[in-house]
Amino acid sequence: MDLLVKLENILNRYNTIENELAQPDVVSDMDKFTKLNKDYSDLRDVVELINNYKSVRTEISDYEEILKDKESDDELKELANMELPDLKKSIPDLEHEIKIALLPKDKADDKNAIIELRAGTGGDEAALFTMDMFKMYSRFAEQKGWKIEVMEQSLNELGGAREIVASIKGENVYSRLKFESGTHRVQRVPQTETQGRVHTSAITVAILPEMQEVDIDINPSDLKIDTFRASGAGGQHVNTTDSAIRITHVPTGTVAECQDGRSQHKNKAQALKIIYARVYEAQQAILDAERAEERKAQVGSGDRSERIRTYNYAQGRVTDHRINTSLYNLPNFMANSDGLDDLIDGLHAEDQAIKLANVTS
Repeated sequence: MDLLVKLENILNRYNTIENELAQPDVVSDMDKFTKLNKDYSDLRDVVELINNYKSVRTEISDYEEILKDKESDDELKELANMELPDLKKSIPDLEHEIKIALLPKDKADDKNAIIELRAGTGGDEAALFTMDMFKMYSRFAEQKGWKIEVMEQSLNELGGAREIVASIKGENVYSRLKFESGTHRVQRVPQTETQGRVHTSAITVAILPEMQEVDIDINPSDLKIDTFRASGAGGQHVNTTDSAIRITHVPTGTVAECQDGRSQHKNKAQALKIIYARVYEAQQAILDAERAEERKAQVGSGDRSERIRTYNYAQGRVTDHRINTSLYNLPNFMANSDGLDDLIDGLHAEDQAIKLANVTS
């Protein structure tokens, strides 16, 4: 479809929704009103881009008419000759912006997120790096004004973590963090190494959108809920009541446990959030497998086995393998998450480029 025709269709749709939202029968139907209002809001930004694009094209047309008209004022012609080059030069950039705005949106982008970090190969060293990475993400969240809360953790005696699950709440959290999913490899001399040898360890990171009951259909009868006594690092009991919760989604075998909260009620609420996120992730993985072409149009598949980044302490380097980008500020990266925004921006740009190529090919 010709771009201009497509843009006119979008403007017509926007105006139609605007008119519908003013109708009394729509205002009184809350479900319909809410849906139309969301559609209207989703179109607002692209409509602004389209109107700006049309305005520039109109200016170009007006100036070209002035130059064609032999009776046009000399000053107007001089102005037209000055303005036209920049206006024409801006057209490709404006069209590119619109095409990006029209790319299919991930419906989970505006969600809060659940981050899961797990030690992989490397034993105690992998557990120590898991904690280092959690601290890095925590500082990043703090800089963004996001709230991070540990939902579940399994610590070892050295101060490392075999597993940490946390919720991160804030604006567009999932959109910013979703490309962090995958295997993160570290190359450094472990604290436990006496001969100074560099070891390679790995951890997995999973970023899941935090889903609500309205977002995903789970039959309560499919959930098996067990209680047990919470325990801390090394197996010692941290309380004497069965406050810990284990929830199993029977059809998929998905399990979530939570024992960090002192109340059974809070642990159950946290475990349910994890279950909803993990079941949603499993369902999306099935859809991605069915939509092979769409899977190709992704910068990262979110597969935890995919090695996405290497942290080389000897060289002070962090390398993202998906965009072939290295930063030589590893100490600041880990201490202050300095540079993570740059990598995330690069990943989003690459993701957009891949999707644009896929759409236009």
